[in-house]
Amino acid sequence: MSARLTYADVEALRRERGRSTLLFITDRCPVGCAHCSVDSRRDSPTITDFELFEEILAWLCGRDGLDVVGISGGEPFVERRGLSLAARRLTEAGKQLVVYTSGVWATRARPPAWIADVLDRSTTVFLSTDAFHAEGIRDEHYVNAARAVAAAGAWIVVQVIDTEAMVGRARGLLHAAFGAGWEDFAELHPTAPLTAGRGGNVFTRSERVPGHAFGPCALVTSPMVRYDGVVTACCNESVIMGWGPERLRRRARTRAEVEGVVEAFAADPMLRAIGGVGPGALTAHPRFAELGGEEFTSICDLCWKMLDRSPAEADADPLVEAISTVLVAGR
Repeated sequence: MSARLTYADVEALRRERGRSTLLFITDRCPVGCAHCSVDSRRDSPTITDFELFEEILAWLCGRDGLDVVGISGGEPFVERRGLSLAARRLTEAGKQLVVYTSGVWATRARPPAWIADVLDRSTTVFLSTDAFHAEGIRDEHYVNAARAVAAAGAWIVVQVIDTEAMVGRARGLLHAAFGAGWEDFAELHPTAPLTAGRGGNVFTRSERVPGHAFGPCALVTSPMVRYDGVVTACCNESVIMGWGPERLRRRARTRAEVEGVVEAFAADPMLRAIGGVGPGALTAHPRFAELGGEEFTSICDLCWKMLDRSPAEADADPLVEAISTVLVAGR
């Protein structure tokens, strides 16, 4: 296994174009959290076309410069065949593996051999918890999961909604797993709640920011590939679910097509500018000037409006082209 990656390490790699990719391995999840940002359910779709999945893995394994592959869902561990195959192929190809899970699989102190193998191959495991997960995952199961990850030598990143109660509960679970020295095995990362999927029925965003104040979006440097060949230019949950501009989402059926889609995203002047100088700087463009004073609840809302107002890549705007090549050269 490679050296462990902290949250800061993973985020730094995501900000370097081509260094990381997220593999969305299944829509399915048995937990049923009320705030799920991708609306995962027990009967949601999962891998059915393993020939296509093999093509996706072939691209990931052969992609030059790609160092880290994250695997998420849904709950990755409900897709046994796909997860085992991906973990083996990716690590044998020299990629570092980061897995995102709720720990729902840890009903016993020692996990089954196939799960232990995935954990052994992982450098980092994002082991999420909050009050919503607690409704479907018992505390002792979460503790089992944390101990299994640590026993495999992987670093644990605990993502938890940023409230005093939920952060305190997560800290208590880590103390139960490892005692006072839990920080030798894990770190806590409080996060803002997401309003995508079922989360839109639970949370709202009240803070609004003027368009001109938004900086670069790091997510457009790190594409997402779903098990069914849908490739997105970023890892926004709404985009993978089919919302937002079509320009952010394409479908591939072969390794070569995945490569072509990812390269097209990387070459798109608007996406390069949004990920380079940021959409705030683009409000200096006459086409987007009125958006500079308009307020938005997220950078995604502004990005979508800009893309809806932009011509297709074949009719690229020379000014945007200049911004993407001059102001963000090398990004």
